[in-house]
Amino acid sequence: MNKIKDLIDQLEQNHTLTESEYRDVIVGYTPQLAEYAAKKADKLRREIYGNTVYIRGLIEISNICKNDCLYCGIRKSNGNCQRYRLNKEQILSCCRTGYQLGFRTFVLQGGEDGYFTDAEVCSIVSFIKKEYSDCAVTLSLGERSYESYKAMYDAGANRYLLRHETADRGHYQKLHPNVMSFDNRMRCLQNLKKIGYQTGCGFMVESPYQTAQTLAKDLKFIEEFQPEMCGIGPFVPHKDTEFAHQPAGTLEKTLYLLSLIRLIHPHILLPATTALGTIHPKGRELGILAGANVVMPNLSPADARSKYTLYDNKINTGAESAEKVKLLSQQMASIGYEVVIDRGDYVK
Repeated sequence: MNKIKDLIDQLEQNHTLTESEYRDVIVGYTPQLAEYAAKKADKLRREIYGNTVYIRGLIEISNICKNDCLYCGIRKSNGNCQRYRLNKEQILSCCRTGYQLGFRTFVLQGGEDGYFTDAEVCSIVSFIKKEYSDCAVTLSLGERSYESYKAMYDAGANRYLLRHETADRGHYQKLHPNVMSFDNRMRCLQNLKKIGYQTGCGFMVESPYQTAQTLAKDLKFIEEFQPEMCGIGPFVPHKDTEFAHQPAGTLEKTLYLLSLIRLIHPHILLPATTALGTIHPKGRELGILAGANVVMPNLSPADARSKYTLYDNKINTGAESAEKVKLLSQQMASIGYEVVIDRGDYVK
């Protein structure tokens, strides 16, 4: 245990370990070490961001997807999925509601739906930026070409979330169909950085076939790539995938990894995800205490939220009313944090 504490201390000071040292830190997990890492992560986060928590308005624009990722409930081959797509006016209506509630970042997330061409996305982004010039727009629309990413950036998009899922090529192939490419996923992330987006990556904790070694590669990748954002959450199985009977990821391991990521990259924007809130009633609060500083309430229409099921039992409470946002603020205040009306940009 003392050896692992020394490695955590080293990570706090230097923000780097070798891949084998990351593996040792992961294998050496104990509740006591997790608490030790969380205190250090909280201290680092407070030095940069204080006790502020940034809220993002999540708008799930489509659950239609051309891909067939083995873990995902909206995969192409899931015939039980009730498909939907929001039109431009519905998306803008969500933004209007969100702005009135105090949201200053909108996250447009969806499957890889061919309807959302570059022209369509650019039109939506341009309108949002014109109407709400003090807001940031984050996109999470999967793998696209360099030219596509550049067009959307030029239209006003500020951030892009693209989970790398795993930094291990062999593990990637076990989670995705053969037509999907680990190299292309990594190429997309590099392109996003090159264009100038605040770029987000991320992975599922305790996904099928994940090992301490693959997790060590994930942490080393985050250290070297230096994303402005990183979204991690526990793997939660979906009943209509071949991983339906796999065990879910644990709260404890997810919180530990949140703390480690904060120590690796103190300035990172780190969400306490919906998946955390799904596996534990206070999952998001615990995520904040472990080093996260972002929450992403759902602004999607209620019927869309119930259909955007990447995994089973997703919480669909949303933040579609002033009362819900007030409750979220109270929940964060109860643990000593303040929800702020702010774009919540990455601090260099």
